[in-house]
Amino acid sequence: MKYLVFIIIFVVLLSFVFSFFNNNDTNIDNLSSNFYDYSVELINGEKLDFNKLKGKKIIIVNVASKCGYTPQYSGLQKLYEKFNNEIEIIGFPANDFLWQEPGKNKDIQTFCNVNYGVTFPLVEKSVVKKNKDQHPLFSWLSHKDLNGWNDAAPGWNFYKYLVDEEGRLISVHSSKIKPFDEQILNFIDSKSSNEAK
Repeated sequence: MKYLVFIIIFVVLLSFVFSFFNNNDTNIDNLSSNFYDYSVELINGEKLDFNKLKGKKIIIVNVASKCGYTPQYSGLQKLYEKFNNEIEIIGFPANDFLWQEPGKNKDIQTFCNVNYGVTFPLVEKSVVKKNKDQHPLFSWLSHKDLNGWNDAAPGWNFYKYLVDEEGRLISVHSSKIKPFDEQILNFIDSKSSNEAK
């Protein structure tokens, strides 16, 4: 029994290390530096063109249904309900961290609806870590040559990328930052550079 526990711990640690150090380079040569040039396929089969989001603040979150941070779905939904005139929240289900999003798109959509009443857009299951399969939007979010300053991909589930009304990446927040954290609320309440003039 002792050896079985050891083997399980070893396999989990090995997969964790492998997932962080197996970063095949993402090719960003053909990707745009303009946030509004991107679009995503939603989990319901619809397409969302980011060009339609001009003038709105956006919170992009990589999500998973079997993570210790999964209850943040509830906070994200409440945030969306309270501020949906000012912000758009877009969830990116990803199985990149210890296989914590094993379901298919339909399973993920059902889980989110039944357990958290999620009405904000969810993208088809995607890869958010830097590698050859990384979703183009997460390539934009995690390459400073595209977004202007940030090179960090998510380090875990429920990272939050905040994009202002003009399509600029403003900040990145780890999983520990909850949806109603002061930093998120300050972002929502802040005036755009155009409004401040």
